[in-house]
Amino acid sequence: MSKIADSIRRGLKEAVAYAEGKADEGAYRIHVPEKIDVKAIRARLDMTQEEFAGRFGFSVNTLRHWEQGSRQPEGPTRAYLLVIDRAPKAVQKALHAA
Repeated sequence: MSKIADSIRRGLKEAVAYAEGKADEGAYRIHVPEKIDVKAIRARLDMTQEEFAGRFGFSVNTLRHWEQGSRQPEGPTRAYLLVIDRAPKAVQKALHAA
């Protein structure tokens, strides 16, 4: 068997273990980009600044600063924005239930 096939098989086994919650999560790192295009996320969701800020718990003023590029979201906020971008309905459901 080739090294490439072995690598793919190993990667698939690791992915399945991770998805099933059987993997050592400490062995994995997530990548949160330094810059987040907040305006693009909001545009994909087809929301006004007021709707986006209200729905996800941001101040409109802060959102405007991010979109104008005068500030960038920091650490956990960048991760939160990535989750909003990838699973907006799940975030809204979680926030609504709170």
